[in-house]
Amino acid sequence: MATTPEGKIKRKIDKVLKAEGVWFFKPQAGPFGRSGVPDYILCVNGHLVGIEAKADASKKPTELQTQCMAKIEAAGGKCFIVYDDVTIAKVKAYVRRV
Repeated sequence: MATTPEGKIKRKIDKVLKAEGVWFFKPQAGPFGRSGVPDYILCVNGHLVGIEAKADASKKPTELQTQCMAKIEAAGGKCFIVYDDVTIAKVKAYVRRV
């Protein structure tokens, strides 16, 4: 079965988070999920972190995703938009620093 470009990014994110020992979950999408919530919710040393995965830098979060990430950050959390190895490395650096 073919993997989508976003699916490939998500596999890399999964691998990094597991290797770093980070607790995370992926909220359900679709009719039973809440619209706009990032693809990943992490708890890193007591800090809430959201990660929105995108296939590449040209793909932007929806308005609802942008609003949700802004609310997370306003509440003291941190959010990332991840689409390549460089942005994954930023998440890894944050996880190690917190």
